Parts: sequence; C-alpha cells; structure tokens
Amino acid sequence: MITKTEIKERKDVNLLVTSFYAKIRKHEVLGPIFNGIITDWDSHLELLTDFWESHLLLKRKYMGNPIVAHQEVDKKMDHTITQEHFGLWLNEWFATIDELFEGEVAWIAKNRARKMSTMLFLHIFQHRSRA
Repeated sequence: MITKTEIKERKDVNLLVTSFYAKIRKHEVLGPIFNGIITDWDSHLELLTDFWESHLLLKRKYMGNPIVAHQEVDKKMDHTITQEHFGLWLNEWFATIDELFEGEVAWIAKNRARKMSTMLFLHIFQHRSRA
C-alpha cells in the first residue's frame, strides 16, 4: 500500500507528472493523441514538471505558452479535440493525485487543472474560427 504524502517539492511534482503520463500513454483514447505528437517523452516530462512546479510550488521555471501548444495539437489532430478529451484527461489526473497524494497542494493541483482545461478548450475553440 502506498502511503500518501503532500506535494512539497519538485520530486513530488515529478512523481505526479511521470505517473500520470505513464497512464495517459496507455489510455485507449488519449494515448494515440499524445504518443502521435510527442516524440521526446523525457524532455516533455521535464517541461511538464517545470509547468506544474511553477503552478503548485510557485517556482518560476516554465516559460512556454500552453495555449499555443494546445492550439497546435488541435490543428495536428484536424481540429478534433473535444471537451470529452479534456474530461478524460482530468479523470486520470484526479485519480493519479488521489492514489499518490493528499493535502492542500493536491487539492490545488486538481482545481488548477480543472480551470486550465476549461480555459485551454475555450482558446482552442476560439482559435478554430480564426484558422
């Protein structure tokens, strides 16, 4: 049985990110999307650890633009990304957090992901009308 801990430092964020994306890579619906686009998983996981460390531990490490990145994914997928894809992603994110962590930062990780998924999908949808 895994003892749940709080998310306190980068190694915790990295455990969350790597555990989560190990599931995503095998996911029946999401796996083909991610595996078809991401060519260097090690670099991508490091980037995502930077992203979540910035959001959860307030360490300014991530300098990318997730809106543009997700709009590009949608374009590569012929504009077929839906709210359901984000819902599936959130379900796996929440399950991974619940398996590994507890506490306030775990709750924040869920809340931020929920807000970001809505915002990202809205930006994807708006971008389609301009493309």
